[in-house]
Amino acid sequence: MSTHNMLGNVLNDILQVITPSQEDWAIRFAIINDLRSIAESVQSLRGATVEPFGSFVSNLFTRWGDVDISIELLNGSHIASVGRKQKQTLLGDFLRVLRLKGGYMNMQLILNARVPILKFRSKQQGISCDVSINNLPGLMKSKFLLWINRIDGRFHDMVLVVKEWAKAHRINNSRTGSFNSYSLSLLVIFHFQTCAPAILPPLKDIYPANMVDELRGVRADVENLISETCGANINRFISDKSRTINRKSVPELFIDFLRKFAQMDSWASELGICPYSGQREQIKNNMRWLPKTYAIFVEDPFEQPENSARSVSAGQLRKIAEAFLKTYSLLTSKNQNQNSLLACLAPPHIARIIGGPAIPSYSSGYFHPTQPQQQVQRGVLPHPQSQHHFQNVRKGARANGSTSKASTNGSTSRANTIGSTSKASANGSTSKASANGSTSKAGANGLTSKESATRSTSRASSNGSTSKAPPQAHQGQQRPTWRPKAKDPIA
Repeated sequence: MSTHNMLGNVLNDILQVITPSQEDWAIRFAIINDLRSIAESVQSLRGATVEPFGSFVSNLFTRWGDVDISIELLNGSHIASVGRKQKQTLLGDFLRVLRLKGGYMNMQLILNARVPILKFRSKQQGISCDVSINNLPGLMKSKFLLWINRIDGRFHDMVLVVKEWAKAHRINNSRTGSFNSYSLSLLVIFHFQTCAPAILPPLKDIYPANMVDELRGVRADVENLISETCGANINRFISDKSRTINRKSVPELFIDFLRKFAQMDSWASELGICPYSGQREQIKNNMRWLPKTYAIFVEDPFEQPENSARSVSAGQLRKIAEAFLKTYSLLTSKNQNQNSLLACLAPPHIARIIGGPAIPSYSSGYFHPTQPQQQVQRGVLPHPQSQHHFQNVRKGARANGSTSKASTNGSTSRANTIGSTSKASANGSTSKASANGSTSKAGANGLTSKESATRSTSRASSNGSTSKAPPQAHQGQQRPTWRPKAKDPIA
């Protein structure tokens, strides 16, 4: 077996093990519902909504992934402004009721973090939860990452592969001075923007503004404006027949990713990574980033000029660069086997599952990864029968931007080996399944019952989505970035 095929098989095995099953989705929906009922019993949180965000909404979580929750307070229909002190007080109120309710453990209030959070774990399933107050920027960033899946399904697989690899090398924990999951996702975006040919456009071509600056006014109007803008510009990019399609497989893209950042410690003090422009930029010439200095700068494209990698220390940056270089050297050498690849690419518990006889499930049952009849589906929403357990977290049909016509999550595509290029996809995607397996007509967060109930297989869409085909761009014609006018001025 060639080294390329061996790497493809190992990455397939890793993705198969970590990809959430329908049971994993249903468990998280149940936890969200439970937390919602708890919030409703807190006097100071009456009228607030409990909304998931993070990797769960972006469909970039694994079977063991945590759940991020934002308790959203509203000022009527407007986005509320909540101060830091009030957020700390409200989290304390929620914690007191959570303790009385039971069912959760390892509770910890982290009040001095940039975003105050309450951390805990569910006793029954062992799922970690992080709760924050009015984290609307986090909600919108999560949706944006979900929408990017529509452009190319390889983004989903690459993010999961990179995150598991980072765990294996212990460079995925901001509390120990390394990357967090969000900054790793931004590195994948930047890699897809700067590979040849590019897979993703500069994010300014999808949303031509600093998104957090626009999160004010009537919430439904703001979310619809952002959703419609992103949807239209994503459709414009997908339908551009003049662009050259990158047909590299995920293993090839992963090796290129490692090579691109293997010497980051040598240039990080001078060059910052800017997914918004899709370029490296000179730090000394970028007035947005000065006078602060960091070991490495990965600008948050939705909250400029914040550095998503601000937690990375100089010492850890050297360790991170060594992990990139060590893995690149292994994957490009002839002295490799499945065991050495697994040890390098996956955390020990994942490697043991792949090398062992069975994968444990939450219900204490087991299934073997080589049994076709029990393989988990990639990126699939919960079974429709479980949907009635999850009520809409937002009251009102338009509250989550669900009136947008643009499809925001994609659909389940036909199974495709990760080491090969899909013939049916016009964007060179090598994903086994699309970004989240749903056929939503309009939902912005991929979590509505219609989306899970209408899952089907795409036959001919240019990106594996079952949404209506966007208008085709004229070949060679450069369209200006489209942005709708708001019906009402946003205060």
